[in-house]
Amino acid sequence: MDSFFQKLGNAVLMRWKQENFSLEKFPGIAMDELRNNPPASHVDLEKFLRAFLLDDSQPSQTESGFGEPEIIVYENPRFYIQLLFWMDGTTAIHQHEFSGAFHVMSGSSIHAQFEFEKDTAITPHFRVGDLRMREISLLETGCTVPIISGRSCIHSLFHLDTPSITAVVRTQHDPGTGPQFNYLPPHVAYDPVFSDPLTLRRRQVLDVLEQIQDPAYLDLVLEMIQELDFERGFHILQNCMGHLRDSGVWESVYAAFQKKHGALALGIESTLDECGRRDRIKAMRARISDPEHRFFLALLLNVRTRGDLFSLVAQRFPEESAIDVIIRWSEELLEETDCGVAILDAVFPQELDIDFDDQPGVFLAALRKILDADFKVPMGFPEDALEPVRSALAESSLGLLVGENDT
Repeated sequence: MDSFFQKLGNAVLMRWKQENFSLEKFPGIAMDELRNNPPASHVDLEKFLRAFLLDDSQPSQTESGFGEPEIIVYENPRFYIQLLFWMDGTTAIHQHEFSGAFHVMSGSSIHAQFEFEKDTAITPHFRVGDLRMREISLLETGCTVPIISGRSCIHSLFHLDTPSITAVVRTQHDPGTGPQFNYLPPHVAYDPVFSDPLTLRRRQVLDVLEQIQDPAYLDLVLEMIQELDFERGFHILQNCMGHLRDSGVWESVYAAFQKKHGALALGIESTLDECGRRDRIKAMRARISDPEHRFFLALLLNVRTRGDLFSLVAQRFPEESAIDVIIRWSEELLEETDCGVAILDAVFPQELDIDFDDQPGVFLAALRKILDADFKVPMGFPEDALEPVRSALAESSLGLLVGENDT
């Protein structure tokens, strides 16, 4: 067992015992001890990993799939300390059934915090309401953040570096604070632990019918949406949305869902649209390794206003203007695709009659003009290009860039 984490755990245990193991006091104790003895400053990662791999005297390990991987470095019946390695991890928006604190031991992350308001329970495992971002920040190595069990601490992390490592001091379980909901912005909360095998198998059967292009597929989905309860209907819509849109029948299927469930269905379409947007950005992250570009994707995934994006870029790159950084990233990410010149999934408007070799320059100049109204476009810039480029960006993962700075 690593001596540093043994001492850290014992210090937490001694102080918590003096507070009669109060769950309310535990996050503050964990925060204090992590700040007093930050793992980022005291743990030699290379030596730690060597000892973990070669020395059998380690705390009992779990079979948890959380982390890439998770390592238990201290254990006690009431709490434990874990290291979570993140190679390509982006946590869902979630809450916890435990409390404590986490410390950025290596790497950095975008940390977004939320609140869930005006919510209605559909089942014990599914709720609808309004998920609103409360705060977004950049966590650098050495930062320590409290974890409060329950809905007062809804958050997500987008890890920027490979690997990012967090040290977590946490209780085993805080009674009465579950389920440990995950959230789909802007309107849905669901229990990821709850299992509905029937819905799972139905989704899998629908996937088979889609793949074999069964002519009955679309009619079957419509019938299911007309018959199923709200929770199961939502999961079928989520599963089938892409194919229904490609087939041109999404509006009629969603109208059936709305007709069946009335006011409860308000906001579900925007939630499913946001699921699709976030999935596209996560898929792009899987093929992008440059740390700065991953930071850009993290911002596009998480921030809600252009002003917030500029602020976080300026925080990480204080020696450059935020607009200069964004234009540089866009130029680096620009590539030729089967659909034409593209920046990520924003494709240069094909309706513009511009030579292929000139499209990158026009694309970047138009983007800079959108970001900075005072920018003087170069001589020969086509006046009719600005609005089509704006529309192309608005329909892509870069849509945030065309929004107003203060919205």
